[in-house]
Amino acid sequence: MKAVAGLGVACVLASLSLYAGLHVMGPSADLDWMRRTISQYALMPNGWIFDTATLLLAAGSAAIVAALLRAGALTGGAAAALGLWVAGLIGVVWFEKHNWQVGPSVSGDVHRVASVVAFLSLPVGALLAARRGGGPARWVAAGGVVSLLCFMPILWAVLAEPWTGVRWWQAIPLGGVERLLGLAEVITVLLLAWWAFRSRPNGRPLGPRSPEPDRQNHPTMS
Repeated sequence: MKAVAGLGVACVLASLSLYAGLHVMGPSADLDWMRRTISQYALMPNGWIFDTATLLLAAGSAAIVAALLRAGALTGGAAAALGLWVAGLIGVVWFEKHNWQVGPSVSGDVHRVASVVAFLSLPVGALLAARRGGGPARWVAAGGVVSLLCFMPILWAVLAEPWTGVRWWQAIPLGGVERLLGLAEVITVLLLAWWAFRSRPNGRPLGPRSPEPDRQNHPTMS
């Protein structure tokens, strides 16, 4: 169980290093972080780095979910929501976002749906999972709450568009909001991994060992 969770953490950390590299190296280094979304990197010459990083994040998340399932720490609803997070990440890679130099596309529409599914399903899954535990589960719940709060500016921009007349992606610094949301969700995944490391096979967090009974003061069976 711990070996699977450790493999998951390694994949997640590798994905983080690749995402970081996209921000500082090559032609993607000049991308406007505050306005351009993370998936814009997929349309650039070094877009394979974005795809690799996202698939590593999906693989690492799947391994961590598998470790939690083996520990019995997840309900069916939590497992389904976290599975949607993994599926959404794969969908983000499989279907490229709109390339507005060419125009909208069906692939771009599916990409947007997959992004929303991924962004929302992880915090929902974290909150559902945290209902069953204490200790590390409370940190997982906190990560889920922070992730949902980071998503709120996007929801506000979409809902306010009919009244403000400002397109939702222009009403907020979408790239900055998405990066903050993505970081919160990756941290939540790592908190789930920590929970997997701390869990017994029955899903309860590890605690201090119970003292051995004093055999001298207890009768023994003959």
